[in-house]
Formats: sequence, structure tokens, C-alpha cells
Amino acid sequence: MKALLIDAGNSRIKWCLLDRGRLSRVHAAPWTPGTVDRVAMRTLRGFRQVDAILVCSVAGRTVASTLRRAARRQHLIAPQFVRSERHAAGIINGYREPWRLGVDRWVAMMGARAKFPGRALCIVDVGTATTIDLLDAQGRHRGGVIAPGPALMVSSLLAQTAQIRRRAGRGGRSVGGPRQLFARNTRAALNAGAMYASTGLVAQAMHKAQRQLGASSLLVLTGGGAKTIAPLLPRPHRRVEDLVLRGLAVLARTQAG
Repeated sequence: MKALLIDAGNSRIKWCLLDRGRLSRVHAAPWTPGTVDRVAMRTLRGFRQVDAILVCSVAGRTVASTLRRAARRQHLIAPQFVRSERHAAGIINGYREPWRLGVDRWVAMMGARAKFPGRALCIVDVGTATTIDLLDAQGRHRGGVIAPGPALMVSSLLAQTAQIRRRAGRGGRSVGGPRQLFARNTRAALNAGAMYASTGLVAQAMHKAQRQLGASSLLVLTGGGAKTIAPLLPRPHRRVEDLVLRGLAVLARTQAG
């Protein structure tokens, strides 16, 4: 089976090809409301011979319509948009109303379980939001946490507090810089606060996970901001890129099988 796998986020799209069980190199591109049509056409270009197009999208109906339209223009098979379900690919949804679980979290759990089969997992995705999900060794989702990601914490403070914004000066809203908690300028203090707040949440979540799921629970980090907080974590962890695409590959193989 040959399948095009697409992870459509709010500010970036990532895609790769699953061909005879193997994933190709992952491609990524930023997009905005003004560029989404052009980027969608670029994403789908050159994939005429695929058997399926699987999409995990958190970008809303407009982006979904754009991807469908781009597929029609290039005479491709219609994209399949994955949804959170009660159970799939060995994962049991822990939400009372399964559809309310973000589909990116749902699919990422499949990718994590495929990477670490039979392990209890604490899965942390650090992006615009930081999400944390517990998955026990039997594949049952035990619930999750949603919080602002480090960059969103900084941008929120800059947007809502005039004095902090003035004292922080220019320099963008990216999180990085010194690793010390106690900073000596406002910009560094913002970054340190965001990084350590996120790290503290992850550390507390892992502590709870080990009490709930056992001492052998594995902390799995993913997402664009994972590298920011990874050096500050007190516990061993595994970083895995592209868990959503890995999860889509699991679903594609399940459909083919």
C-alpha cells in the first residue's frame, strides 16, 4: 500500500509517504490563511499513484475544504480525515465523549504505542499548546492535560501587559536563551518563566503517571517546543519526532491489512 500522510496544524503542515511499510522523509511548510491554497497544492503535487490520503487536521473546516479541493484539482483520491473514536489501532479512548479528544492527541498516542509497544507512556507534545496524555500498558487512555505552550505563555504576556511588553523590548516572541531561572532582564525572565512553568507541569505529570501507572512509565516528548524544555527535565525521557505521522502510518497499515 502507498499512502500520503498529512499532519495539518494551525500554522504548519507536515507530510510524508508510506510506501510498502516504510515512511519517507518528512516535509514541512508553514502556512497562513493567505497561503493555505498554494501550500495545499504544493503538498499534494506529485502523488498521483497513492492508494490513500490520510489527514490528521486541527486546522478547521476551511483548511479541510482547501485540501479536498486541491486533491480534486490534481485528480487525486479524496482525502480521509481521521476522527477520534472510541477505540482504534489498539488504543481505547479515555474520554466519555470520544470526539472531544483532539484528533492530533488521539493519533499521536497510536504513534507512541507503535514505537514503544506494551509500555505505560506519558506522552508530552510541546507546541502552541502543551498536551500530556497517559496511556497504560494495555493501550487504555487514562486522560490528559492541556496547557499553553512556552511560546504562547510569552506571547500572551506580551499581548496583555503593556509594561512587560515595553520592558521586554524587541526581539520576537520565541522562547530560548539562558537556562537560569532567575534572569537579569525582562525578556530572559519571560523565557525562563515559560520554560520552567512547562517543565514543572511535565515533571508533576510524570510523578503522577508513575504513581498511577507504575514506576516503569516512559516519558515521551514530541513537538516543536520539546527541545526547549528537554534540558530542564529532571527525569530520563525519549524524544520522538512526528508522532502524528507515525500514528497515521499505523492507521494506514490497519486499513490495508
